[in-house]
Amino acid sequence: MTPATSLPKAQSGVTGLDEITGGGLPRGRPTLVCGGPGCGKTLLAMEFLIRGATQFGEPGAFISFEETGEELAQNVRSLGFDLDALVAQGKVAVDYVRIERAEIEEAGEYDLEGLFMRLGLAIDSVGAKRVVLDTIESLFGGFDNQALLRSELRRLFRWLKERGVTAVITGERGEKSLTRQGLEEYVSDCVILLDHRVQEQVTTRRLRIVKYRGTVHGTNEYPFLIDERGISVLPVTSLALDHAVSDERLATGIGRLDAMLGGKGYYRGSSILVSGTAGTGKTSIAAHFADATCRRGERCLLLAFEESPAQLERNMRSIGIDLAPYRKKGTLQVHAARPTLHGLEMHLVQIHKLIADFDPAVVILDPISNFVGGGSSEQAHAMLMRLIDFLKARQITAMFTHLTPGGSEWESTDVGVSSLIDTWLLVRILEADGERNRGLYVLKSRGMPHSNRVHAFDITSEGVRLEAPAARGNRGNRK
Repeated sequence: MTPATSLPKAQSGVTGLDEITGGGLPRGRPTLVCGGPGCGKTLLAMEFLIRGATQFGEPGAFISFEETGEELAQNVRSLGFDLDALVAQGKVAVDYVRIERAEIEEAGEYDLEGLFMRLGLAIDSVGAKRVVLDTIESLFGGFDNQALLRSELRRLFRWLKERGVTAVITGERGEKSLTRQGLEEYVSDCVILLDHRVQEQVTTRRLRIVKYRGTVHGTNEYPFLIDERGISVLPVTSLALDHAVSDERLATGIGRLDAMLGGKGYYRGSSILVSGTAGTGKTSIAAHFADATCRRGERCLLLAFEESPAQLERNMRSIGIDLAPYRKKGTLQVHAARPTLHGLEMHLVQIHKLIADFDPAVVILDPISNFVGGGSSEQAHAMLMRLIDFLKARQITAMFTHLTPGGSEWESTDVGVSSLIDTWLLVRILEADGERNRGLYVLKSRGMPHSNRVHAFDITSEGVRLEAPAARGNRGNRK
């Protein structure tokens, strides 16, 4: 998304948020962040303030009506932020304003002059360019007079604009409106709604830009993650098919499989699917590709959804592939987790973060069929489509294994990604003369000549060994 030039924006520094908002929050204007308890309002506001002070040279003031400075510092320390140090350096000011509803009297002369004075002092003490008010309910919770409440809210937002600060105000979500008063959304230039929902015992946090005056912005719901490094928002991948392509070929790690693929292997940046029933050797084929990647000195990220890293290493050693040296060297990273640990969108966020941190040339997911357990087939398809688009945009070669249920169609997947795949290898059990043998053939491989023959193969102590098919004339290539 191209940032709009007509509206000045302040970069948030929150991973993914600036992409959704087209460059950041409106500079010199108020932004409302609302949502239910535990959805991350205070953390988002605090990260906006701290990133501004540490990354963009914009000091900030945090005015809290619920938590003391000590409590805030302790809460954000788990995200890697040292609030006390920033206060000591004069980059951030924190002021706790204690308000008791019983002490509030609604009268015609009641106003916010006292708050404006404290806000002004906090802003002037550090030269703040960013301000956070957390939360608006604590400030106005004792008001029943809607006219007076609306008037004071407008005064507050107008005062913040006159000071020229970029403000974030947090608010609790109401039952039938974005906030309990149902008023703030009408006087904010930008409204961000956070949501923390539970579906089938799996929690997911999501963010949506409800409105943003004067600029285009993303309008979808975006999953976000809170971890030890702060908040990460996952933008929806662009539907434009404009990613670059490469003519470079990568060895599969299995000599005769390279020969089946025009003698050179997979295209760099392509997507590969290895599908078949249980016990057909899908993970072994994937391990060969990981081994070949690390031998070239490139990084490989292997996401295992059925085996632990130790179990995977032991099993692959039995076929002559030792993954342990690559893990110690740092060219191979194995991340193991059950698909039901998170929702599908949270898995996608985690994968994005792992890729951003490790910067691999190859990513392997083994198997993707398990994602159906974390949602419907349609949801799994959407998640994998976004992942494939993300990997292609980064020119990362992706390999997916897929467990085909017994008795189902061979040339299909229950996650519906076959049309998104560039190279599809199908492995199956062949029964003949009282024996069960494995067979492999290339169902499709875009942009290259490839074998149309079924090759029997064995899994030996020296790896996958493909047998040459019986000679029946030179009809073995197709495009």
